[in-house]
Amino acid sequence: MIRPAQRSDCAAVWGLIVRLAEYERLDHLLAGSPEALEKALFDDRCCEALVAEEDGAIVGYALFYPTFSTFLARPGLWLEDLFVVPERRGAGIGKALLSEVVRIAKARGAGRLEWSVLDWNEPAIRFYESLGARLVPDWRFCRLDAEGLDRFVC
Repeated sequence: MIRPAQRSDCAAVWGLIVRLAEYERLDHLLAGSPEALEKALFDDRCCEALVAEEDGAIVGYALFYPTFSTFLARPGLWLEDLFVVPERRGAGIGKALLSEVVRIAKARGAGRLEWSVLDWNEPAIRFYESLGARLVPDWRFCRLDAEGLDRFVC
């Protein structure tokens, strides 16, 4: 079952975020918490999440937030995370989560849905391409982390 995340799901979703960070070999960058996630999702409402639930357990999630394209002059969505526990991959859960995000994007008049994928993550790349997504070869994303924001010279 795919459904919008609820406050009571935040600890479970955070647990999956930790597993995603470990899978991506980025767990050294984790600085959040279930409480911070809950605040972002339900108090600040800066992002949204869907969860995949099987037999009362959350086995996957998709987290996304709004963007805007000046070239299209239309809103879009950025898919920050799409994760399914490894033991449930291949069962259509990732596709169901992404399908629901696509449905939401269309309902909101989005001009596009975008996300990033690590260049070494061949299983994810094949999955996305099998659904019709294309990698955009000419673009690289840039980041100012918290320290970079503090050091930025105006």
